[in-house]
Amino acid sequence: MNDITTPGSSTQPRWLNESEQRAWRAFLRMQTQLTARLGRDLQAESDLSLADYEVLVHLTDLDGGRRRILELARELNWEKSRMSHHLARMAKRGLIAREECPADGRGAFIVITPEGQAAIEAAAPRHVDTVRRLVFDALSADQVAALATVSERILAQLDGPDLCDS
Repeated sequence: MNDITTPGSSTQPRWLNESEQRAWRAFLRMQTQLTARLGRDLQAESDLSLADYEVLVHLTDLDGGRRRILELARELNWEKSRMSHHLARMAKRGLIAREECPADGRGAFIVITPEGQAAIEAAAPRHVDTVRRLVFDALSADQVAALATVSERILAQLDGPDLCDS
């Protein structure tokens, strides 16, 4: 049996030790502050929210700038309702358009518009400059490599089987 406490088990939780707790709290503060700062700067410089930017980046990752709505929601890890509401707001602003899928009458594509393409092209240089200034300029090459390794390891853990299912 593993040491992870599950609801209804009598095993005591594996509390974080002092260094783990320090690392965890610093990570949470950093994540919250970095996300807020990136969002504020992006909005002020480009009139795009961080969520708009994420959608547009995912659309520009593929030739044709189009994705199925559910595929986009899955990639962004958003609930279907959040995705629908956000895409509706972006469509009203002319950043994206909805196209019916000829092969599947029930499905639809979200397509980046010329306005959306212009918005991401204008925002990207300033946004990457902000990311560089706030994150990468503060790290050595070894720390960047460590950040990548740690992030990839945690992502692999998250992509693995759900611990509650075992």
